[in-house]
Amino acid sequence: MISHIHIGTNDLVAAKRFYQPLMVRLGWRLRFCDPSRGWAGWEPAEGGRPLFLLGRPQDGGIAAAGNGTMVAFLARDRTTVDDIHRMAIGAGAANEGDPGLRPHYHPDYYGAYFRDLDGNKICVCCHAAPID
Repeated sequence: MISHIHIGTNDLVAAKRFYQPLMVRLGWRLRFCDPSRGWAGWEPAEGGRPLFLLGRPQDGGIAAAGNGTMVAFLARDRTTVDDIHRMAIGAGAANEGDPGLRPHYHPDYYGAYFRDLDGNKICVCCHAAPID
């Protein structure tokens, strides 16, 4: 259903440094990084799509976060949600919502929210019931 998601950055080096450990923890791998073109992309560990891309805006303007725009990454479990949120905040992200249940979405929705170094809103969530 989704081919790729692209979010803007004004500093590819800093953005790649921020996202690389988060993507590894999510089980994604770096597919390419082309500083001369100002972009980098990750793919699921098994390959294929969707791709998550960071890059300079095509129009050459300043990258800015969209009002109401959010990218949500699916985590395999709640521990991964906790880890990603902690890692992101530790790397300079702004907290937009601590990890926890959000039963107003559904009883097992467990998510966390942050803004990356460029102000893009990111969610990491798990829809599965906890493993006993």
